[in-house]
Amino acid sequence: MSANFSLKKSLVNVSLVSVGAVSALIGAHLMPTNPVLSQQITAQLPSTSSVNTNNNFIADAVAKTGSAVVRIDSTRTTPSRYTQSGTRVARGTGSGFIIKSNGVILTNAHVVSGADRVTVTLKDGRRFTGQVLGADSATDVAVIQIQANNLPTVSLGNSDQLKPGEWAIAIGNPLGLDNTVTVGIISGTQRSSRAIGSRSREVSFIQTDAAINPGNSGGPLLNQSGQVIGINTAIIQGAQGLGFAIPINQAQQIATQLIAQAG
Repeated sequence: MSANFSLKKSLVNVSLVSVGAVSALIGAHLMPTNPVLSQQITAQLPSTSSVNTNNNFIADAVAKTGSAVVRIDSTRTTPSRYTQSGTRVARGTGSGFIIKSNGVILTNAHVVSGADRVTVTLKDGRRFTGQVLGADSATDVAVIQIQANNLPTVSLGNSDQLKPGEWAIAIGNPLGLDNTVTVGIISGTQRSSRAIGSRSREVSFIQTDAAINPGNSGGPLLNQSGQVIGINTAIIQGAQGLGFAIPINQAQQIATQLIAQAG
């Protein structure tokens, strides 16, 4: 989906990763590697008998959680001097995940900021109109409600126990490619807002090298057991392997407050 508007209210030097909220990752160049001049060594593949094709923890984690990851499309009307009506419709796309079977969804605040209409698409193709129950721009956490029941939900992990080097799995809708899975590790924890160029002083981010791109915003970052440990939210422009997520423990606390305030 083409990006028609920019949502950069909460971060300065980092790019929020919902489509329509970022213009990073354009113009990347692939560079050929230098040829190996030393004697070639033939890689020895493991024998078929030693490979257990049924023991893929990444696939297992995705199977456990993927059905609860959703696509979030938002539209908003903004003033324009260049249209006859004096307004234009701006569109954006992000991700989210279902935390309650009655249709409560967690995402980033910047995914739904200023939206006139929010549409939620489930993995099975069903579409619902979403109601924003609340959004906290300081922590970039938002809660959406759709009118549905018996929906698949995620399992939440404990982000306070994360250590660098642990596996990290991201699921989302980068650049309109629904239900994309990427994998990496936890590269760091307790990254301050100042360290990554954020105006907010209320979040200590998780750093990961799992690929995060525009459209991943609001999607889950999982541990190797398929539990959500963070909400993917930002990347640093011009960098590779520098993605950031809001710890799920903090996001869950904010979500609980937003739901309570919504009544």
